Amino acid sequence: MGNAAKAAPDGYTILFVSSSYVVNPSLYPRVPYDPYKDFQPITVAADAPNLLVVHPSIAAKNVKELIELIKKNPGKYTFASAGTGTTPHLSGELFKLSAGLDLVHVPFNGAGPAIQSAVAGHTPITFTSLPPAMPLVKDGKLRPLAVSAKTRAAVLPDVPTMEEAGFKDQEADTFQAMLVPVATPKPVADLLYREVMKALKAPDIKARLDELGLDIVGNSPDQFAEQIKVEVAKYGKVIKEANIKPE
Repeated sequence: MGNAAKAAPDGYTILFVSSSYVVNPSLYPRVPYDPYKDFQPITVAADAPNLLVVHPSIAAKNVKELIELIKKNPGKYTFASAGTGTTPHLSGELFKLSAGLDLVHVPFNGAGPAIQSAVAGHTPITFTSLPPAMPLVKDGKLRPLAVSAKTRAAVLPDVPTMEEAGFKDQEADTFQAMLVPVATPKPVADLLYREVMKALKAPDIKARLDELGLDIVGNSPDQFAEQIKVEVAKYGKVIKEANIKPE
């Protein structure tokens, strides 16, 4: 990101980021970019809610039953994530803090290993981005309990949101977004925004994103800039309260 921030602001350098962009400034003592000053937001093209899933051997059929199970067995259960500081990890930590749970985090190097550990029953509770978990949910190898989003996921219409399950302010997702160096001329940035909006309306693009479990966002540059501020603060609060340190 540091190299992208220093690149010529001519529209030929485009930075594609995930949610680590808003997490890392609070997770690490130093990062090679300023999330507010070094880049000009274009848009969040799409995002995927985080998903709470459990191994079928877990007796809990909903979030409240899972909380009761964990509280009856403090320190016994573990939850997996794609790695320390990922938004699924922070979803799990936020859940722990909100419910007052003694639940041990086990970080993995990516969503794939974390999900496979859950399927094997080694870490029977997992917070993950929705797309990589979908095939195993469909096969019945993982049971979804809730999505960390404001609305239910279209691909999992029967799975409640965390708020519907009784817990407010648990929204956390993994976004796919675009930025350019801050000095990029506005006409160039505007052109990029318009072209992305056209692409997101293409039927084949929409169908593919739906298949992957990604929700099209396409917010404006101003909306994305505000989202950056909100999410840096939100995740920073979780990182501080949970005393999360980078691996």
